[in-house]
Amino acid sequence: MNQTILGIDIGSTKICTIIADIKDGVPHVIGTGIHKSQGLKKGAITNIELASRAIKSAINDAKRVAGTNFSKAIVSISGVYTKSINSSGIVNIPNSEIGIKEINRVMQTALYNATIPNEYEVLHVLPYNFKVDDQDFIDDPLGMSGNRLEVFVHIVTAQRSSLGNLKKAVKAAGVEIENIVLSAYASAIAVLNDDEKELGVACIDMGGSTCDLMVHAGNSIKYNDFLGVGSNHITNDLSMALRTPLSAAERVKVEYGSLNKHQDSGGDLIELPIIGDETSTHQVSLEVVHNVIYARVEETLMILAKSLEKSMLKEHLGAGVVLTGGMVKLDGIRELAGAIFSHMPVRIARPLEIDGLFENLRDPSYATAIGLILYGAGRFTNYEIDSEKKIRFKAEKFHEEGGSIPPLLSTPEIKESPRNSSFAPPAESKSAADIKHDLSKIAEIQKSKKEGPNPFTKFWQWLTQLF
Repeated sequence: MNQTILGIDIGSTKICTIIADIKDGVPHVIGTGIHKSQGLKKGAITNIELASRAIKSAINDAKRVAGTNFSKAIVSISGVYTKSINSSGIVNIPNSEIGIKEINRVMQTALYNATIPNEYEVLHVLPYNFKVDDQDFIDDPLGMSGNRLEVFVHIVTAQRSSLGNLKKAVKAAGVEIENIVLSAYASAIAVLNDDEKELGVACIDMGGSTCDLMVHAGNSIKYNDFLGVGSNHITNDLSMALRTPLSAAERVKVEYGSLNKHQDSGGDLIELPIIGDETSTHQVSLEVVHNVIYARVEETLMILAKSLEKSMLKEHLGAGVVLTGGMVKLDGIRELAGAIFSHMPVRIARPLEIDGLFENLRDPSYATAIGLILYGAGRFTNYEIDSEKKIRFKAEKFHEEGGSIPPLLSTPEIKESPRNSSFAPPAESKSAADIKHDLSKIAEIQKSKKEGPNPFTKFWQWLTQLF
């Protein structure tokens, strides 16, 4: 199946859009646009008008290069207003064979069992372990025989208000959102290889104003966290410590930023303008520059190391830590991270090579944007329920039973349920044929009463599709 995908990475420093043609699951980049971020702070939208203007500029640049036009996009969202929880679900298998419908049903059950605050909306439901009868650690239960299917999932939710602002900003830029993907998830897709996923790995995207941590273990995501600190904070620190404008501090960071202290540079001096009086200059020692940068990066990595400890998964990370994002271009960050992360293996990662990739995109700071394209091409975890409440599965294609699985819809009865969820628990006590037969009878009785439009009929139609 051929399609064209627009990926929009909405970051704190830049908006990056990529257009790619997907042919048989293989992406080919045909256009890209990059624009400085406006109306955003730490990955969250603070001014919808400014943000939409920046997004629109990046989209238009990509369209000019690609020479194509479309109306839907896969968009990244920062982890700043997200919360994650783990849950589990279990269902009986009536015909003893596990298909997509059974996998969908057990994942929906796990979602129903989770306690999700009303002000939060589900972004991803990611299974990290399946269990068939008494057999544990099943990577993919599809096609297996069994009487009982159990799943353990990692659920990522986002604040409804922040999601609403994101959707408004993108819509104002002239495109509809096809899917919303957590930026850390997208980055992990772009930089991790199969061996690292299999062994267990922590992927950290160190961006301009944020750091996103995601632990990949058991062939899927098990933990994610967010830190509102990035390379822009180094610039701010330099500006204050050196009493120089932000533009000059940014130049110093790019030209002299290093975490490796050179013995012969202690007495080296550089000329910098003075903040508030840019006609005057003063001299600053490179040793001071080094100390300021080192202190900020060390503190950031130590906070991330504590988050990793909090995940209780550190012992399962056989592949160690993978660092990506713009901040990892600092000289010496790999060695410092290796010391702070208890001498775990540390790798600095660029995005995976994809056909047609522009030279300027072969950079760690574009990992999220490329991850969005790979996500659209089917490079996600084996199974997931996405932001549109639709089940996706690896190398997604229409299966023989009639296409992609429709999402479970909420009903008025379920919304009034004491459980904090808008998803119905799948029925398990009767066979699918019995349930369908019973519901047909009830629907006919309801219809014969002629009480006007009845929501139960729609509910019955939905359940007959499910079973």
